[in-house]
Amino acid sequence: MTYRDRARGCLLGLAAGDALGAPAENLTPAEIRRRWGRLTEIEGGGTDDTEYAIFASSLLVRHGHALTSADVAHAYRTEIIPLVTGPMRGAGFSELGTIEALRRGLEPPLTGLVHQHGWSDGLAMRAAPYGVFCPGDPAEAARLVEEDGRVSQSGEGVLGGRAVAGAVAAAMTGAAPRDVVAAALSVIPADSWTARDIVRARDVITSDQDEPHIVEALHQAVVVQHYPWTDVAPEAVALALAAYLAGGGDIEATVTFGVSLGRDADTIGAIAGAIAGAGQGRDGVPERWASRIGPVTGKCLPVVAGRHVLDVADELAEGL
Repeated sequence: MTYRDRARGCLLGLAAGDALGAPAENLTPAEIRRRWGRLTEIEGGGTDDTEYAIFASSLLVRHGHALTSADVAHAYRTEIIPLVTGPMRGAGFSELGTIEALRRGLEPPLTGLVHQHGWSDGLAMRAAPYGVFCPGDPAEAARLVEEDGRVSQSGEGVLGGRAVAGAVAAAMTGAAPRDVVAAALSVIPADSWTARDIVRARDVITSDQDEPHIVEALHQAVVVQHYPWTDVAPEAVALALAAYLAGGGDIEATVTFGVSLGRDADTIGAIAGAIAGAGQGRDGVPERWASRIGPVTGKCLPVVAGRHVLDVADELAEGL
């Protein structure tokens, strides 16, 4: 399988997971089961997760391994902010805080520190292209995604992005799921919140339980019940990797399990789909899902309107 096939599988898997999980966002697993049984069919379009992944890809195509936080901040100021004439529909709290910080003239890393949502999954949701760009090199993928993350995140929010980029970089070589998870852990501190959550989630999947009990055990292991929002990076990344292990790397099994977990379901689905897609390639994405993925509308990021993830994947692959 070529890197181009894997790049296409990764970004198409991301977009499919994003779209499949969108209607389940912020719901509980019980409510998801009540409404759909198991959510398996894409009902509408994706969210900011796909649009930001496309934007991140454009930065890599332009700057490659020389990408810096200053480049990312400049792109926000010249390509995103001038087109934001009203509310950024669907944007996450960390991105909204970053836009305000940049408008005030702050520079990274302050732009990711000044708001209160540095630990959100805003970087993790768009980290996959960095892994695509660095197949077989989780450390370099993590280094590059941190340059992006210093603009909008801090602390565990950056570590979540590093873990996803590292996982995708390993999956791009066809590594086994448990080795992919090990790669994610290899690029973050072992004593971090993110690493502890990933280990707890991994251990739940290795236990001999049926799916409803696994879902409950995962929530008990990593979900922050007292926090009013669901976009917590250590939680979302751990749940996505758990879904990937539960699905054995198969894209459909991985994504449908991921979105069944609720919480930030679109981001969990997007991360899980990206990792599984990098491993299985374009042909591993169910055709009924692939046919539902069209060019993005730019509802959150007008600068990417009209771009299709397959074209973006091809551009990334050309730079390898």
